[in-house]
Amino acid sequence: QVQLVESGGGLVQAGGSLRLSCAASGRTFSSYPMGWFRQAPGKAREFVAAIRWSGGPTYYADSVKGRFTIARDNAKNTLSLQMNSLKPEDTAVYYCAYSTTGGFPRGPDEYDYWGQGTQVTVSS
Repeated sequence: QVQLVESGGGLVQAGGSLRLSCAASGRTFSSYPMGWFRQAPGKAREFVAAIRWSGGPTYYADSVKGRFTIARDNAKNTLSLQMNSLKPEDTAVYYCAYSTTGGFPRGPDEYDYWGQGTQVTVSS
């Protein structure tokens, strides 16, 4: 079992920044992918970013590329998402996720463990 706990959400004005963190515990392996997803009201959960291992390959949704940065610290078992130049359309509940699938998973069904989510609200 893997437990994930997110923190760092909040209210910010457009153009501002927020940093989300996710603390992982339990049976985790540093080589398995971890990612961030988000879900806005009335919309499906969508992929934001993922990373294979600390300092390893990263990949992003086109909508956040160049503005968000995902990072992972395997020694501390943490995942982070630095979000800059935030836009109102970034408003959503953000979820940390852990996958036991190899490769580069982007779909929610490819992730096995989820955190409870943290709200990010960007005002215009």
